Amino acid sequence: MGSTTLTYNYLNKSGTKALDQHAKEPIVKNEIAYFEAQMGKIKTVDAFVKNYRVFNFAMKAYGLEDMAYAKAYMKKVITSDLSDKTSFANKLADSRFTNFAKAFGYLNGTSLATAAQPSDVVKAYVQQSMEDDLGATDQGVKLALYFKRMAPTVKSAYGLLADTALWKVVKTVYGFPTEMGTADIDQQAKAVKARMNVADLQDPAKVDKILKRFTIMWDATENTASSPVLQLFNSGSTASSGFTSSLINLKYGG
Repeated sequence: MGSTTLTYNYLNKSGTKALDQHAKEPIVKNEIAYFEAQMGKIKTVDAFVKNYRVFNFAMKAYGLEDMAYAKAYMKKVITSDLSDKTSFANKLADSRFTNFAKAFGYLNGTSLATAAQPSDVVKAYVQQSMEDDLGATDQGVKLALYFKRMAPTVKSAYGLLADTALWKVVKTVYGFPTEMGTADIDQQAKAVKARMNVADLQDPAKVDKILKRFTIMWDATENTASSPVLQLFNSGSTASSGFTSSLINLKYGG
């Protein structure tokens, strides 16, 4: 069986072992230490976005690393009144933005009730960082892990369409054509609802079923090379990264 299915199934069953190992990688460990040392000193939104390493750490933790350059945009997200349905963050279909606003809105003087604990941000960062590393050799594994983590936060078809990674999984599983992206967004949402029940994403068993189909289909259409885990059995093969080596060691007790 192809690499995506094998690697995803292993990671899905390994619990926190792979995450714990990844957190010990020197670069990851250093970034965690810096975030933990500095975040408590930050008291305002301006100070938050101006601290490059802390802000980028937080953005990566919430899957928003590609938006880290848009500081003015993210300030509007953080300062949004989430109790107002018409506020900036609430009008964005992508739940990552509202989650970010909930986590760091306290810097704007909003309630601490939903503020993210540093340990939660660190955990999310390690997860995202691990997914990124795995994605360097197998994009399908990265997409599957991300979908499993984020799918339960999606409340509508628009939420799926707004997140390119989630949409890639859904598009693969349900066979939506690439040309669909040129249609009106309401028509796209209508097409999604005709093929799937978005409420199913709240059911872990149904999410697992979707991902089983996705990994098999990804292997059949995208993967031509063998899994990094399977490469262990190929004579003369070497791991392509430190984390791949760690993953192999975890699987085989090294």
